[in-house]
Amino acid sequence: MPGRLLWTLAAVMLAAGLVAVGLGLRGPAGPPQPPAWAATARPVAHHAPVMARSVPVRVDVPSLGVRAPLVRLGLEPDGSVQVPAADRPGEAGWYDGGPTPGERGPAVLLGHVDSAKGAAVFYELGRLRPGHRIEVGRADGRVAVFTVESVERVPKDRFPTRRMYGPIGHAGLRLVTCGGSFDKDRRSYQDNIIVYASQTAVR
Repeated sequence: MPGRLLWTLAAVMLAAGLVAVGLGLRGPAGPPQPPAWAATARPVAHHAPVMARSVPVRVDVPSLGVRAPLVRLGLEPDGSVQVPAADRPGEAGWYDGGPTPGERGPAVLLGHVDSAKGAAVFYELGRLRPGHRIEVGRADGRVAVFTVESVERVPKDRFPTRRMYGPIGHAGLRLVTCGGSFDKDRRSYQDNIIVYASQTAVR
């Protein structure tokens, strides 16, 4: 990705990182947080073929019992990335300004951590570990299968834009939600939980 475009995107994605992807209705213990060791990348072999573009329609995370529909997310008028509707906490969203899952590059999925109704679609995201599987169903009927390489918790004011959205030579996937401590005054979590995965199979 050319430098100018990347840094234009950086401003957009930093804004996305600062948006409360969850609504901050924290339970007694709060959402699970990944251990520090999970942030150490465990690369996987990229043997799966790169796929043609096809809109993703569903994300499945078997180890968490997550099976959720995906909606398309664009940009708000201020340039920030949209988030899934707050009144539909069971949905996740795909940022349609980037690759589709299975294409070369990092596809990005966002989901709320909680809502007025309780835990939302990515509440358990901090429980993912390297080696776990994520499957994304696509409109073309195929399923892109990804293997988690790392899971990290990062402060929203240090959102890793280049690592998240910079060019990669294979099909990658990033899942993003809120995490860390909850700021009651701002009604927002202070961190993001980010899952990095690479495609390892196609069905």
